[in-house]
Amino acid sequence: MTLQGKGWFIWQISRCEGGSPDAIAQKAADAGLSHVLLKVAERTFSFGLDQSGRDLVPPVVAALQGRGIQAWGWHYIYGDNPGGEASIAVKRCTQLGLDGYVLDAEAEYKLPGRAVAARSFMSALRAGLPDLPVALSSFRYPSLHPQLPWKAFLEKCDLAMPQVYWEQAHNPEQQLDRSAAEFANAALVGFVRPFVPTGSAYGAGNWKASADELTRFLTKAVSLSLPAANLYNWDSACSAGNGDMWDAVANVNWPGAKPQTMAARYVDALNSGDVEQVLSLYQPNAGHVTAASTILGTDDLRAWYTDLLQNQLPGAQFSLSAFSGAGNSWRVSWTAAGPSGTVTDGDDTLGLRDGLIQYHYTSFTLTPAG
Repeated sequence: MTLQGKGWFIWQISRCEGGSPDAIAQKAADAGLSHVLLKVAERTFSFGLDQSGRDLVPPVVAALQGRGIQAWGWHYIYGDNPGGEASIAVKRCTQLGLDGYVLDAEAEYKLPGRAVAARSFMSALRAGLPDLPVALSSFRYPSLHPQLPWKAFLEKCDLAMPQVYWEQAHNPEQQLDRSAAEFANAALVGFVRPFVPTGSAYGAGNWKASADELTRFLTKAVSLSLPAANLYNWDSACSAGNGDMWDAVANVNWPGAKPQTMAARYVDALNSGDVEQVLSLYQPNAGHVTAASTILGTDDLRAWYTDLLQNQLPGAQFSLSAFSGAGNSWRVSWTAAGPSGTVTDGDDTLGLRDGLIQYHYTSFTLTPAG
């Protein structure tokens, strides 16, 4: 899985849309985001828990993914316990079902001997997450930070995701140009990776990024044919007096970036022929209604889809004819054709909760082959 389009970093979920998973996901969808990056760990500890220890991240991940928006996790690492930091990274990414992982390595990794720590961390990380996309988030200009073990990190990373923060300046285009050039120089970074910059959407002291600067940053990224770009951070951009930052980013169209709707994800899951992949789109207590029956819960759904995909329409190709809706309600029309028969009138209504199907009404007519 790769990145294409616009994304926002979230530091504290509680500071974004009142902490509501559905509101976060809907705002992301309305802004045309392809991905959101949530802080999931700090050092060797989980991040994103409230004061009572409740993990706020899982429902946000589910809500985003339910709207076809990738949910990545980011993690600030120090290098004093690389094994422990890799362990919590693997644990959080696996438990949360994340689409990608970002390691944030900054000043602590400029200390003497940190190249050894970086190699140890990356080896343990990749042993636990061999296939998950991994990005390095760090300084914008490697030439100014040669102490950071760029090569040790990027050797096992899929993306370079530098922090192109033009703090105390107003020239995002020039800074983006320089950063892109430096990350394309193997002599500086060791390994050249696809470049996905993060721009500054916040204020510091008497300085604050302007809406125009955010527009210019993203426009420049598009003109450089970059696969994606991010902004840091959602928490600041949606705080009082900063709404123009969010609107500026939302109004930039990224060519070719189209988050996948639940309608498309549902048809893709049917085409996989994998019952468990279909079930991953549902809440555990989801209700499923047909003209013949009403069923409730994962076990009954598993039996129903096993019959559909293995007995009624084995090896069928499902196609999305049309869909309509937004947010938590979708109407899906579909067709199917396989060795055992065809469907031309598939008609489903999907009701979502936290990005997963809570209610599903389906109607179709199976015409046997021959």
